[in-house]
Amino acid sequence: MCGCAFAPAPDLQRLYETRPLMRDTSVEAGVVETPVILVHGVFGARLRDRDTGKEIWPGGIASLLFNRYDDIALPIDAETLQPAASKLEAHAITDRAAGRDFYGAIIRTLETAGGYVKGIPGEPVNDGRRRYYILVYDWRQDNVQTARRLDELINRIRADYADPELRVDIVAHSMGGLATRYYLRYGTTDVLDGNDFPMNNRGATRVRKVILLGTPNLGSVSGLNEFLQGFKVGLRRIPTETFATMPSAYQLFPHPIRSALVSARGEVLDRDLFDVQIWRAFQWSIFDPQVRERIIKRFPDTGQGAAYLALLERYFEKHLERARRFVWSLTVPVEYSMVRHVVFGGDCELTPARILVEEVKGESMLRLRPREIAKRRPGVDYDKLMLEPGDGRVTKPSLFAREALDPTVPRHRYSYFPMDHSILLCESHDNLTGNISFQNNLLNILLTRDQPLAPKSMRP
Repeated sequence: MCGCAFAPAPDLQRLYETRPLMRDTSVEAGVVETPVILVHGVFGARLRDRDTGKEIWPGGIASLLFNRYDDIALPIDAETLQPAASKLEAHAITDRAAGRDFYGAIIRTLETAGGYVKGIPGEPVNDGRRRYYILVYDWRQDNVQTARRLDELINRIRADYADPELRVDIVAHSMGGLATRYYLRYGTTDVLDGNDFPMNNRGATRVRKVILLGTPNLGSVSGLNEFLQGFKVGLRRIPTETFATMPSAYQLFPHPIRSALVSARGEVLDRDLFDVQIWRAFQWSIFDPQVRERIIKRFPDTGQGAAYLALLERYFEKHLERARRFVWSLTVPVEYSMVRHVVFGGDCELTPARILVEEVKGESMLRLRPREIAKRRPGVDYDKLMLEPGDGRVTKPSLFAREALDPTVPRHRYSYFPMDHSILLCESHDNLTGNISFQNNLLNILLTRDQPLAPKSMRP
């Protein structure tokens, strides 16, 4: 006889299957069910060869176990220092890979419990059913490009609904939340070529609610760690020089208001992660001699390898600076947000929050984890110094766009974040979508008919 106790789980279909109880099944005359757009995060779309149709990311089990994925690196235009046309295209969401469920859980929740059907862009809507759409985008590209893709999809949905004033709901996971937030403020305008960020609120006029799931609103030290040492997939790592070709990877770096670098004494180091000279001085990423040698060896001719490396350095500097402006563009204050923001995230797993720089025999060595520290100083709690509660990839302060973990500490004056409310889960980053509490609250938020926002003249 088992003495195990199981926590009860909500019956989502029972909770949200309310229409049969209503006398008028049309609910309200003229009311349109708000369409929902799902925006995935980094690695969240499958990439295939445009010509052959062969899937490159994530591919089959063998690829996930043994591939270094060198072929997902973006080509570089030497004149513009922007990504050149890629032979790869994003063609479908990564719902499942190697037995792991990523976005399939959200889709099943919307369909089976929420009564949504998948919307097809370009297909007119006239039956009154709830619809969800998926923004499938190339997650390697600049988030400004993703914002433009989002705008195109919303315009298409408006045309399909024959409603030029239609507003949508957005459910955005991880980096998808950053692209969404940029869109709300700046629409399709690229404001990253300067230090002024003129807002047009184009996206805010097209969106009703935004649900952010595990979004690193002040960046991710885990993302920085993976950029530095490569991202582990199966038995191999996607190398740092591959990430260095992806503009979006830089845009995940920790915001400057978060103290990301500390010394072994526990002191904050005044180092600018968005200054290429710091990367050169510390020999990080493509400035690491071993990485440079590896890059050059990929080319049949040494001269070609050296030329590509020089190009990659200029590209690196440009996109590092664009990333600085990107993270600032999301936190400068705005007068008022007309879009409701709901934030979900995890806070049960100790998550990288800072990188430690340790001096060893006159050399500055990076320590990404407390266990790597060679000589510990008395009285310094390295776990508390380097780790904070989160979901394993995004810390709670970053989730809430706050400088400090302590919620009583006032928000930094340059970390404006229009959060209506938040829901914390005891879940890891990659498993957030499958969490039953998230699914339950997601449907409750999407299906609740809110009161309209007060006119500006009535707001306090």
